[in-house]
Amino acid sequence: MSRRCITFLTDFGTADAYVGAMKGAALCVNPDACLVDISHEVPPQDIAWGAHLLAWAWRWFPSGTVHVAVVDPGVGSGRRILGAETAGQVFLAPDNGLLSPVLAQAPPRRLVSVTNASYFRNPVSATFHGRDVFAPVAAHVTLGVDLAELGPPVADPVRLEAGGPRRAGAGVIEGQVIHVDRFGNLITNITESDLDSLGVPRGTLRVGTAGRIIEGVSVSYTDASRGALLALVGSAGLLELAANCGSARQVVGAGVGEKVRVSR
Repeated sequence: MSRRCITFLTDFGTADAYVGAMKGAALCVNPDACLVDISHEVPPQDIAWGAHLLAWAWRWFPSGTVHVAVVDPGVGSGRRILGAETAGQVFLAPDNGLLSPVLAQAPPRRLVSVTNASYFRNPVSATFHGRDVFAPVAAHVTLGVDLAELGPPVADPVRLEAGGPRRAGAGVIEGQVIHVDRFGNLITNITESDLDSLGVPRGTLRVGTAGRIIEGVSVSYTDASRGALLALVGSAGLLELAANCGSARQVVGAGVGEKVRVSR
């Protein structure tokens, strides 16, 4: 039996049985599949943040991995389910923009609408396609089912609107906080390449938000004294505001949507 990996990313949380039921459905098809959780703590219906997490995580998995991403406010409607093959991996997700960043990073070799019900559980719940469609289809793919067998080609997947930072004059970039992690770090939509485009050393940049100014972009959390605010590029390649051994959210008093300005 195959030991190919299936990953799961959802907004289901872990307090209910949804994640377990989805994994069980996959194991009913391929009992030897390797199951890995990326995250189940995407805020409910937050397609943009789910898309970001998937785009950050998939690159760390081996060729042949099948990724199941279910942030699906339109479940049970006429929205399509996409199957995408790119960079040696397969992605299954609702056609609501969830795959936009992945497909931008690695244009798909093949993209299909998953319609072949012979690979679904029967009956299919109108409210739980994660269990009855996504998980069993993923498991069938790990056993060698080709994307061409899942449904017809797609040429027009839904794309998320670009929500990146903007230039606000010479030597200035304006972005915003897009997520607050469990440590209280304020993660922005400003990338390290955005910082480098300003053409000066990161240590000389000024980062402003909520009436505070941080001098320089640091390398690690310990570059500031205990409890002090700092800016650095996190492991996802995004500028974040943090407090050494503390919570930037509490220090700054800001959250998602707060404007962040970087200047040289």
